[in-house]
Amino acid sequence: MRTTKYLVRSAFAATALVACAALVAPGAVAVPAPTSGTAPVGIDEPTLALPEPTGRYPVGVTPLHLVDEDRPDPWVPAERRELMVSLWYPAVPRGEIAPYTNEAVSAAIIGSAGLPFSPDILTTVETHAHDRAPALPGRRPLVVLSPGASLSRESLTALAEDLASRGYVVAGIDHTYEARAVEFPDGRVAGCLLCERENTAELGAQVARGRSADISFVLDELTRGRLWRHAPTIDARHVAVVGHSLGGAAAAVSITDDPRVDAGVNMDGTFQVDFPEAGVGRPFLMLGSASHQPGASDGTDWPDNFARLGAASRWLQVPAANHGSFTDQLVFLDQLGVPLPGGPGTVDGERGVEITTAYVGAFLDRHLRGRAAPLLDAPSAAYPEVEFQG
Repeated sequence: MRTTKYLVRSAFAATALVACAALVAPGAVAVPAPTSGTAPVGIDEPTLALPEPTGRYPVGVTPLHLVDEDRPDPWVPAERRELMVSLWYPAVPRGEIAPYTNEAVSAAIIGSAGLPFSPDILTTVETHAHDRAPALPGRRPLVVLSPGASLSRESLTALAEDLASRGYVVAGIDHTYEARAVEFPDGRVAGCLLCERENTAELGAQVARGRSADISFVLDELTRGRLWRHAPTIDARHVAVVGHSLGGAAAAVSITDDPRVDAGVNMDGTFQVDFPEAGVGRPFLMLGSASHQPGASDGTDWPDNFARLGAASRWLQVPAANHGSFTDQLVFLDQLGVPLPGGPGTVDGERGVEITTAYVGAFLDRHLRGRAAPLLDAPSAAYPEVEFQG
């Protein structure tokens, strides 16, 4: 039996968090050991805020606690697989704006990055989603988000809010024991067992497949009926999986293994498991930094996998992007005054989010809604940073 808990008045109020400077290399599994972060005495810390969503709908967000009673946890087999999920959706703009994260998760991220700021600084991020707001009427396509290794679901909040504002239901998954911290409704905090493991091809493939199982379980839970009285109505006939880094590898496994997935997106992730030689027969977007372009040291598996995709798929390269450009990470680093990884010439945080939301949104609009998306057909003067490959 599987159990789902809708958190109505729980003290767990986190709806998003960021792995602010723990920028994992594309497809990497090993991450740095935690250190401590402490704000300098007498220094005012800057205000952190996400970019405004571009769509016409107000956004709501609700945290869900899901337990798969039929599946052992791959990291701690004595436990059942337990996940936290944030659900963003078009909503009645009612109630308070949801916080970005909670103190325990913020402290774990700031500590692991060794940033000289208050451990709770990520709890102050300004978001745009109303906490547990009722959903607007209408049946919505579903987009599942899988974050990178050591990152949490909140690292993709800007993308989630933007897609929800454009009419999608978006489910961001915390893959337990694979993020710096995951807090459950009863106050337990699961640390990152993945972070303690050596980065190997075997482990990467194993984790990508495990995440695909998480995604399939979440699809089971979200498409079997309304989760609570004011929940959004999900159109189970139109589903996509979008992942960053290791989450992008999981998206590739999911579109291969789960027939419910109609489209997939890999944002700058090494393919831990290759597509089958016969392809997958469904559209897939590869959106990457220079590390995955042809001839790059980390890019050898991108040409091979793209060759197995059909004409509806796209491979877009952003040479000036950093691995974190497709997440909230660089937005916050800019606002904190921290030099961007990659140095001068790297697209700034807000521009990275703008590019990501534009191209991922266009791809989903085309393949989940059947809408025109000319942005996917040729280079655009509005986004000169983006190059077409393949």
